[in-house]
Amino acid sequence: MYLLPAIDLKQGKCVRLKQGMMDRVTVFNENPVNQAEFFVEQGAEWIHIVDLDAAFVGHPVNEDVIKKILQNVSVNIEVGGGIRSIETIKMWLDTGVARVILGTSALRDPDLVKKACREFPNRIALGIDAKDGFVAVQGWTEDSQVTAIELARRFEKDGVCCIIYTDISRDGVLSGPNLQATLNLSKSISIPVIVSGGVSSLEDILACKKHKEDNIAGIIAGRALYDNRFSVQQAVQLLKEE
Repeated sequence: MYLLPAIDLKQGKCVRLKQGMMDRVTVFNENPVNQAEFFVEQGAEWIHIVDLDAAFVGHPVNEDVIKKILQNVSVNIEVGGGIRSIETIKMWLDTGVARVILGTSALRDPDLVKKACREFPNRIALGIDAKDGFVAVQGWTEDSQVTAIELARRFEKDGVCCIIYTDISRDGVLSGPNLQATLNLSKSISIPVIVSGGVSSLEDILACKKHKEDNIAGIIAGRALYDNRFSVQQAVQLLKEE
């Protein structure tokens, strides 16, 4: 199990949203490259990056910033937000991204996900963001009548490398991850699941770690790291302990 510190980008700055609402934003670092370098110095082996602006408009917006991060750190980076074409997927992978995250496309354009998995094996992750168990898309602004488990099962045999499951109600509010909903998903599919949304303490990290045999592969942490509730170094060390 591994930790993925999060960098959410809005207008070139490193921010955090509360429950996915763009009008409830806090800027934590105006230099995301420095933020990425700090995470790596602390021992991060992965970084989770979301282009928030892109999630709303459907095409990359903070591309230059992400490319600068890629040029300055040498760890695995996953990128999500507004990736809705094979051309954009290829652009990111050619740039040096380890894997891309498809979210809205999973619901709106499932054939794109399947084609991407065929063309880029083991490099396509599925981002499933849920509110009360139902999938939300388009930067979390639109709800659906499809459950997270139902959506995940649609891609069970297509080669998705992992699923990043976010409970929107927990995101950015430091209330602890919705571990039960995450486990309901992870136990229903064979695709590895990454916990996202609400991680607030080392106790949350430990609670997730106890379920590594239940198909939980990783943990994304954002607001808690920026609020210094724990460090990347502490979380990485905890996850590596037997």
